[in-house]
Amino acid sequence: MIKMENVFKRYQNGVTALNGVSIHIEKGEFVYIVGPSGAGKSTFIKLIYREVKPTTGLVEINGVNTSELKEREVPFFRRRIGVVFQDFKLLPKLTVYENIAFALEVIEESPRNIRKRVMEVLELVDLKSKARFLPNELSGGEQQRVSIARAIVNRPDIVIADEPTGNLDPDTSWDIMSVFEDINERGTTIIMATHSKEIVNKMKKRVIAIESGMIVRDESRGEYGYEN
Repeated sequence: MIKMENVFKRYQNGVTALNGVSIHIEKGEFVYIVGPSGAGKSTFIKLIYREVKPTTGLVEINGVNTSELKEREVPFFRRRIGVVFQDFKLLPKLTVYENIAFALEVIEESPRNIRKRVMEVLELVDLKSKARFLPNELSGGEQQRVSIARAIVNRPDIVIADEPTGNLDPDTSWDIMSVFEDINERGTTIIMATHSKEIVNKMKKRVIAIESGMIVRDESRGEYGYEN
């Protein structure tokens, strides 16, 4: 599902963020991306949803060579990928329901299907009772649940999460991780960058460690491996 072969990414400021990365991630895997700050984790993730293109090398997602995508094709490509951010990125003047529905409205889904799918994902993240609330009326954990619901409402093949528990307390973080685990058990591939040693060590998923732009460790039931 995700294939990188000898990928280099150099930015215009001269920084080499990735240095010869090769990796395969299969459908349905749950993968943690770990490593020190500035190691290249964010660039690795951005390559998957085509926020950036490799300088050289192959990035192939669901059989699509991302370097060959025309700019007008990128929004269609991203329909199969959900992204969850640390800072939620919710639209503050829209309700919970409207924030999630927006992801379907932009692809011109029918109103009937929008309502059906939004209510399904609200139930999955246990927020049906908060559908008419605004983001500022929610806790941080609830806002992150809305962000997750928005990311999965289009039934993506891949969900990318960039430090999704970074702003949350430990108990809320575990609640959020249970949501991700449920999504993964339904067949969705999860790629998560995190600095949470406790979560990675306890959940025993595949761990890919990146240091200085290179993959230095790839373990099927790995541990975090760094001191926080």
